Amino acid sequence: MSSSPLLSRKGRQQQRYDNQRRLVAGCIPYKLNREDDTQSDDLLDRVEVLMISSPGRYDLIFPKGGWETDETAGEAACREALEEAGVRGILNDTVLGVWEFRSKSTQDTCSLEGACRGYMFALEVTEELECYPEKDCHERKWVHLAEAYKRCRYDWMREALNSFKNLLTGKPVSTVPELSESSSLWIVKPNAIALC
Repeated sequence: MSSSPLLSRKGRQQQRYDNQRRLVAGCIPYKLNREDDTQSDDLLDRVEVLMISSPGRYDLIFPKGGWETDETAGEAACREALEEAGVRGILNDTVLGVWEFRSKSTQDTCSLEGACRGYMFALEVTEELECYPEKDCHERKWVHLAEAYKRCRYDWMREALNSFKNLLTGKPVSTVPELSESSSLWIVKPNAIALC
């Protein structure tokens, strides 16, 4: 059994909600292979994204989780990448999009219980840790974009990949409405880059 000096946050005492929806943040961790590692000059052919497993499932997900009151959405995305996938890197704080979905435990209910609003970012990985807090819960898998599309559990994840491809190739990313500070939510400041 592996041990790690890093700890995951537990509980939902500091969890953010908006109109009864749990706010979550996540990222698409990625790396660019060197040009001599591939036969193509196309940037997108050199991209690999990091996906993680969920216990008992074949499909893969991107690291994401609760956005808490003492952090920005970008900080939450970085924290989740570290806790669930054991990676650090450079976060591009252009929001890839905002998606509404249900937590996996409440997929079949009609109430707002389990409703989430997720904010996704791109994280260029600069460090991959051997030990990280949720190593025993999630396996990591680096995949090319074409495989990532096939392995995504949900449609919103494929939409996030489309926005990610647009970001990398300089095409416009769908506009995301700014969040007002008065609602104690984070304000999006496009194109600022933060180290995680």
